[in-house]
Amino acid sequence: MEEIGAASPGLNAKSSAAVAGETAAQAEASHLRDLDETRRIAYMALACRETERYELVDGQPLEMIAGAKNVHDDIVVNLLGELRDQLRGSGCRPFTGGGSVETRPGQIRRPDVGVDCGPRDPNGTKAALPKLVIEVLSPSTRDFDTFRKLEEYKQINSLDTIVLVEPNEPVAFVWRRDAARGWAEARVRGMDARIAMPELGVTLEMAAIYEGVEFPAKPRLVSTDEEAGLKSR
Repeated sequence: MEEIGAASPGLNAKSSAAVAGETAAQAEASHLRDLDETRRIAYMALACRETERYELVDGQPLEMIAGAKNVHDDIVVNLLGELRDQLRGSGCRPFTGGGSVETRPGQIRRPDVGVDCGPRDPNGTKAALPKLVIEVLSPSTRDFDTFRKLEEYKQINSLDTIVLVEPNEPVAFVWRRDAARGWAEARVRGMDARIAMPELGVTLEMAAIYEGVEFPAKPRLVSTDEEAGLKSR
């Protein structure tokens, strides 16, 4: 007869298995935390290299494509100049692609241009309170910037405005927070248009964004008569 209060051999076996399973799960969780921390440290070490740019994607350091066309660089410089002048004295400041934003834990992105309104860490690389990010589209990153990175940027709680700039014509795609903190999309087109951001006290004139930029010639439609004349030559 078993004594009252004594554990049966079957229960002891089950308890031991449960403890072993819990211990294994804890060990795995600890290993993953250590691995994530190791990846983050590796990213920070790589990010400090001045000659290379990295993003942290799904916990893995990912080297960005080096170099940009002059038109891309011209637009970025124009944006930085406008933002610097208009934000002076506001407590917010623009940052370049050397800075970064955290879209979610373990995910670091580097927009072409951004605005940070948080406290400045002189030794940091990440925006403390990003309010604006701007990407200048390029053939190699167009789909990525438009879809995956855009959706990631939308997850940043502090962000108010996202802008994607076309380099080959005066067009910008703008996403703004609405009253419910959702996102509303607008398209801004033409050299006479402007992008107003009242939450920052900033208005970006399209003419200023594209100052000094020469757009490629668009293909011209040929009429039937012109086409017949060309074929007869």
